[in-house]
Amino acid sequence: MTGPEHDMAWLEACPPMDGEVVARLAEPVGVIISGRRGYDAAIAQAAERGELTSEAYGGAWDGVEIVLTHRPEELAGDPSVTALDVDVAEAIRHAHELADGRDVQIISADIARQALELDLVDELQIFSAPVMLGDGTRAFSAPGGRRIDWELVGPIPGAEAGFGRLYRPRGTAGSGAGAG
Repeated sequence: MTGPEHDMAWLEACPPMDGEVVARLAEPVGVIISGRRGYDAAIAQAAERGELTSEAYGGAWDGVEIVLTHRPEELAGDPSVTALDVDVAEAIRHAHELADGRDVQIISADIARQALELDLVDELQIFSAPVMLGDGTRAFSAPGGRRIDWELVGPIPGAEAGFGRLYRPRGTAGSGAGAG
């Protein structure tokens, strides 16, 4: 999911998507939930990140970002985020309130893993890039975790070159967060 130190440069190797496709993917998302390590890495790597990874959806997204952290007071000076020290279920509940009917998206592998274990993910977007990271953050590494079967809903229109696919968990109720 990320390279060492939460490096997201691999995304630049994805087949490019038309700006209209990116805007269409960003439009329904009202709240993004991210983790503190990813937030800190984005700040530290700001000068090195390309157009696609410097901002959510390459700048096409407008909404609320919740950063889960055990030290929310350290982010009090950043008006672009809402820092919370709560568990994943509470973060998703709060995100739904803030989203006001729009989607909630999780962009942290660890937070998504926790939400999956609680059956709180009802959609998964998958994109592929011709890159082997070798090290970094694995997507959904859960030693001893349970198996979750997914059902292919279909391709993501306009993202076929990057193997953009949409999945839903098979046999779970889910309650409103998507992992991307």
